[in-house]
Amino acid sequence: MKHSLLVLSGGMDSVTMLYEYAAEIALAVNFSYGSNHNAREREYARLHCDKLGIRLVEIDLGFMNRYFESSLLQGADAIPEGSYDDENMKSTVVPFRNGIMLSIAAGIAESSGLDTVMIASHGGDHSIYPDCRGACVEALAEAVRLGTYAGIKIIAPYTDITKGEIACRGRDLGIDYSTTYSCYKGGEKPCGKCGTCVERREALEYAGIKSDE
Repeated sequence: MKHSLLVLSGGMDSVTMLYEYAAEIALAVNFSYGSNHNAREREYARLHCDKLGIRLVEIDLGFMNRYFESSLLQGADAIPEGSYDDENMKSTVVPFRNGIMLSIAAGIAESSGLDTVMIASHGGDHSIYPDCRGACVEALAEAVRLGTYAGIKIIAPYTDITKGEIACRGRDLGIDYSTTYSCYKGGEKPCGKCGTCVERREALEYAGIKSDE
């Protein structure tokens, strides 16, 4: 029986989780918070949910673009280029983004009669994004469990694996990663230079998948 909700961006990681756990996922939620790449990712979230017959709910978090500070919210020129390391990518942090999304997702899950919220944060995110770290997700999970009558669970199955290992799972599932989007600059074609483009290319190479740039 399907009992889970997935926070689905339309990028590599969450699309892989959508397919890997499709038998459990009753509902996916896509959030738009004003980042450069939201609209392009959302197209692929819709495509894959349609393909799998999974209902997609789209939530507008436009207030974050107005009140939060992050290079992700300041246009393509503000996005740093180069490797995906701490100092280079720190400006792309959207403060407590995952905490906000998971709180909303938990409310939607309980209202929909579901018992689990899934998020595709992974090992490569931890050092840069505080709300992707295992300790933070565990703390949020406990707060949500205590704060919902249904005792909603939050799980992050990819917490201890790399993006390359995720790509291997997607390869084995037959996912066409050209139908996902990862570039933080949000252009029609990926820039190939920002940290997330570099990380994506390295992950695909790790899995023996030809890069789609």
